[in-house]
This record gives sequence, structure tokens and C-alpha cells, in this order.
Amino acid sequence: MSKYVVIGGSSSQELARKLARKLKAVYVSTETRVFPDGESKIIVKNIPKKKIILVVQSTFPPVDSNLLHLLSIISKARKFSSKIYAVIPYMGYARQDREFLDGEIITVSVVGKMLKSVGAKKVIVIDIHSKLALKQLGISSENVSAISNLAVYIKKLKLKDPLVVSPDQGGKDRAIKFANFLKIDFLALKKHRDRKTGKINIITSKVSVKDRDLILVDDMISTGGSIIKATQFLKKQKCRRIYVACTHGLFVNGAEKKIKQAGVTQIISTNTIPSNSSKVDVSKILAESLL
Repeated sequence: MSKYVVIGGSSSQELARKLARKLKAVYVSTETRVFPDGESKIIVKNIPKKKIILVVQSTFPPVDSNLLHLLSIISKARKFSSKIYAVIPYMGYARQDREFLDGEIITVSVVGKMLKSVGAKKVIVIDIHSKLALKQLGISSENVSAISNLAVYIKKLKLKDPLVVSPDQGGKDRAIKFANFLKIDFLALKKHRDRKTGKINIITSKVSVKDRDLILVDDMISTGGSIIKATQFLKKQKCRRIYVACTHGLFVNGAEKKIKQAGVTQIISTNTIPSNSSKVDVSKILAESLL
């Protein structure tokens, strides 16, 4: 019998069920009712005692609501076990890991304090935006990588002379890992983002990608600004097809459609955030990290 119990929050119930099956663990569902004023009531029944409880809940938009649901479920689970692990496949606020401009709050550290206060002993995330964010949580944590899973999916595609591309220097290490898995080359573009306006410009002048299939790799896609700018730049360099692979597909404000309109052949993401592009299941790597 498994030492784990898996509770699926409203944002990640399908993934939580898959994780429970792989761990051969009891699965406990949650019910969420939303009142006309926007308040939520969460109901969790029949939680087994004296087990390690995994509360699975991604905190994608609406971020604050999904975060409050996570905290509420952990608080309830704490009555049945002293060992509660918060499994947060996609962690919101991970980009707020430092004070970029004067007066900004490092919100990810606040999230960590809240998780500890309701009883979480450990946090498990997938491809968190930065190592600093993990440190800022201030709680025992583990970051699981989905890079190899995404690469396995890409490997099945019939690509011509493929090349892995990072849309910026910050993602260079990710691109290297992706390329090493596929045993192909990589390159990392240089971009500039205005911290006040958010405007993005590619400052790389020229790359040799003519007639090659490209794989744009990123940890997450929100508005798609970086991916769109990179796609437009690479298309001007006469590349063949462009595929996009990311762990977390937020796709806010119609980003998925805009990316395809820019010239991307296919977008591949994982099920940390359910979407039409969620082709890669992360339940296996989560289970492996727990066994």
C-alpha cells in the first residue's frame, strides 16, 4: 500500500488523478463552489489519516484564487497528517523573485511564508522560472524538470536539420540541456526587455538557420511576446519550420493564436496547465521524484 494520499485541487484534478494512479495512492477529490460575490467554498471529504498527503494544485490564472484554494486545502489536510507536500506543477509569482524596481515586493517569498503557515512541509514544482525563486520560498523544495519529456515528444517529429533556439540568454542552459538530449546544436538569441513598458527587442543581428527546422524552447509562455519576436526574427533569416516547446503554456490574451499567426508550425506544452497544446504528461516525472 502506498504511503501517499493525493488530493487534487480544482486547477489540477486530471493531473492529480494520473499521479495517484502512478503512485498507487488513494485519490481524494475536491469540490469548489463559487458564490455570486466571487467567494469560494472548498469541500474535501474522506481524507485518510497518517499518510503523506500530496496536495496537487497549479497556480495559473486566476492566480490568487488558485493560490487561496491551495492554501485552504493544505490547511484542511493538516488535520489528518503532519506531512503535507504542496505539489505545484506551475507556480505563479515565481517571476517576482527579486526587486527589479525600487519598492517592488518579492512576492514569491510571501507565498512561501503562507505555505509554511498553513502546514506545508515541502514544495514540489516543475521547471520553476528561476533557482532564486526556489530559494526565496524559504521552505524545503524540489524542482523537477520536464525538459527530457518535451524532447522525447520533439524527437518523434520528422524535422530537417533541427536546431534548438532559446529566445534569450536567460534560457541558454535550458536550450543546452534540450539540445544535448536530442544530440543536436543550439543557439541563444539576445533580447532586451524594457522593465517599465515590457517592450521586447531582439538585438542579435544575424544567425545561420536557412532551410533548418527550429525548436524554440522556453520554460513558460505568458503573452508570447518573446516567442513572437524570436519567430519574426528567425523567419527573416529564412529558416524552414518553427516549433515551440515549453513546460508551462499560460497563453494569456490569445497568445496561442498570435504565436501561430507569427509563423509557428506547432506549440507543444505540458499538462502543468491544461490547454490545446498540452501534449506532454508530467505525472510520471512527478511520481519518480516521490519514489
